[in-house]
Amino acid sequence: MTTTPKQPELGVFLPIGKNGFIVSTTQPAADGSFELNKQVAILAERIGLDFVLSMAKWRGFGGPSDHWGSALESLVLMAALAQVTERVKIWATVHALLIHPVVAAKMMATLDHASNGRAGLNVVAGSYPDEFKQMGLWRPELDHDQRYALTREWLTAVKRLWRETRVDLKGDFFTLEDCVCEPKPLAQPRPELICAGSSEVGMRFAAEEADSLFLNGRSDQDLRDSSHRAKAIAAESGKTLKTYAMFIVVPGATDREAEMRVQRYIDGVDQEAVGTMLASYGVKPDGSRNGLVVRAREGFMSSRVAGGPATLCQRIEDTIRTGDLDGLMLIFPDYLPDMEMFGRDVLPQLRQRFAAPVPSSASAAQ
Repeated sequence: MTTTPKQPELGVFLPIGKNGFIVSTTQPAADGSFELNKQVAILAERIGLDFVLSMAKWRGFGGPSDHWGSALESLVLMAALAQVTERVKIWATVHALLIHPVVAAKMMATLDHASNGRAGLNVVAGSYPDEFKQMGLWRPELDHDQRYALTREWLTAVKRLWRETRVDLKGDFFTLEDCVCEPKPLAQPRPELICAGSSEVGMRFAAEEADSLFLNGRSDQDLRDSSHRAKAIAAESGKTLKTYAMFIVVPGATDREAEMRVQRYIDGVDQEAVGTMLASYGVKPDGSRNGLVVRAREGFMSSRVAGGPATLCQRIEDTIRTGDLDGLMLIFPDYLPDMEMFGRDVLPQLRQRFAAPVPSSASAAQ
């Protein structure tokens, strides 16, 4: 027997912040400009990627690289990118602690109309104290689990506003009185909802409230365990949940050339900015067993894969299959030339591999 082929969803994490996702003074310059992000979105669609996602970032990490010292705003950017694309899905990010649910619901409905039903919302419950304190919006009385409780109520309000004519809600965090939100989104039953999280509370929130979950893991087996756990939680509620991971892809004509690029970025790691970044995430820099710390010490903000076309194709395939993932979000050091190479030399072979039926015995063994 064979299983039905399933193409993974592949997308790109847009470089909306200065210097992208490698905290190094020797990485290719990425200015975070609108022009760069427009070209990346157009290229993503042209080479056959499925989605583009932008983060929401309000304060950088300083250091010699001034990492993320400037960053575009996610919702406005994605509305603009919707006008220069036709097929690729447009995913924006909102922090529930910063934007009122009624405002977010209307902005997302507007984005959905601007993109002709392609919009998705990445909901962030996490805390970034320095970013929020500068606005006077940090809420120290809310711990990790309480922030998820607030975000669950926030998302309940957004979902109701997208489908109901008038909404009354008296919750622990928000009050709506005869509240209206028109027009409704075009997407049915609603725009896609995306989250990221690795804690039990975070995974349960995503499994019960969202459609897709971004996971982190120190190995493919870690990803598989987390993916299975999240999908099992969703099944308890009669739902299905898609799971994704994120990779920095460092391509080269050969494996050696790619590894030389990696070493060049490591040699220029901005330790000052890395320290500020870890502090903003509430992570101690001496946490040697924490995957984020291990990557950050080398300047990388996500897991990475480096190599020539064959190596990249095999590594990405292995990660998706072994991790039982539905897709990957990709980051590139030098976005435009690296994406061109990926679209020409890697993506067609990767699509072909996932188009071939997989023997059930082989699937069960993975």
